Amino acid sequence: MLLLQHTDSNFEAGCDEAGRGCLSGPVVAAAVILPQGFKNAILNDSKQLSESKRDALRPIIEKEAIAFGIGIVSPQEIDEINILNASFLAMHRAVDQLKPKANFLLIDGNRFNPYKKLKHACMVKGDARFLNIAAASVLAKTERDHIMAELHEEFPVYNWQKNKGYPTKEHRKGISENGTTPYHRMSFQLLPKQLKLDI
Repeated sequence: MLLLQHTDSNFEAGCDEAGRGCLSGPVVAAAVILPQGFKNAILNDSKQLSESKRDALRPIIEKEAIAFGIGIVSPQEIDEINILNASFLAMHRAVDQLKPKANFLLIDGNRFNPYKKLKHACMVKGDARFLNIAAASVLAKTERDHIMAELHEEFPVYNWQKNKGYPTKEHRKGISENGTTPYHRMSFQLLPKQLKLDI
């Protein structure tokens, strides 16, 4: 059963990211402040929801949230600062956008770089335990899927519209046959060690 929030704060923001394990595309995070008493029978960890349910939930969350923000970190930034720090930076950028501002952050996962002087708590599998984190997971996932669908139009050979940049056999076949793009994360192992790209 999903709980509404972790504290009694009316401005507690749930934060989550999407795309951490991908070979291409940005990492995207969202921060969401939900009103006291918010309820939704469908809302859950975005990984447990179908794409159609996530797409249906997004406008509901955006309409009913007290505030929400989305942060994006590019593949080039990921390569510079590593994916863990990039995930934290995406969350910071999402929190930056909140109006009104949050006074407490509830983070999905077990690690976080503190945001300014704001108190926070890390929650392992928080997206399956707290509604505000679940809402953030839906916004982050739908935003990233939309970005990958647009990038698919530019580079259809990788079929990002379907695999969203994750390391599927199809995606890796596309890399081995066509090389990389500016949207690939060059610090990641893009191909198995026995298949090496001449870059």
